[in-house]
Amino acid sequence: MSRYIELHPVNPQARLVSKVVDTLHDGGLVAYPTDSGYALACAPGNKEGLDRIRAIRQLDDKHNFTFVCADFAQAGPLAIVGNNAFRLIKRLTPGPWTFILKGTKEVPRMTLNPKKHTLGVRIPDHAITQALVAGFGAPILSSTFIRPGNEEPETSGWEIEDALGHLIDVVIEGPVTSTEPTTVVDLTSDVPEVAREGAGDVSLL
Repeated sequence: MSRYIELHPVNPQARLVSKVVDTLHDGGLVAYPTDSGYALACAPGNKEGLDRIRAIRQLDDKHNFTFVCADFAQAGPLAIVGNNAFRLIKRLTPGPWTFILKGTKEVPRMTLNPKKHTLGVRIPDHAITQALVAGFGAPILSSTFIRPGNEEPETSGWEIEDALGHLIDVVIEGPVTSTEPTTVVDLTSDVPEVAREGAGDVSLL
């Protein structure tokens, strides 16, 4: 069974955040709340963690995994960002958006889309998520926690613990800002393309 940890929604307890961060560093898998439902996370370069996320979500190798960053400065070394994309990301973040971008050579190849060499970049507006990334000291590799057959992400830590705790090392209990998944915007060309409409208001594009 997983370790079930309840974090304060505004001031996450540093001692408990450290336990979660230790799990990530040790190769574990974490379910955590964000500003758009729950997500699954592991450390970048953790192949077993990636495989576990794929198995839980029943994803193929074309899935764009997302690097969750504290701010744009963390995202810079990961992705190739043109001027228009830069301005759009700066305007919309932090918030419930995932941006698909071309990855740089700094990114482990196994985390990229094998054909397009793309990845997702996300800068959430959520205290627990921000505390987790800050504690880890680098972007974490993540995927929205949508169970096979569902269209909406998980929204309850205790329900995840009850149903899938045996597949996850740590489940964080905390509120989500929205029950919708992130809005996914493809920025690999000059014109932004909405790949999935969700919590981010597409009228802002």
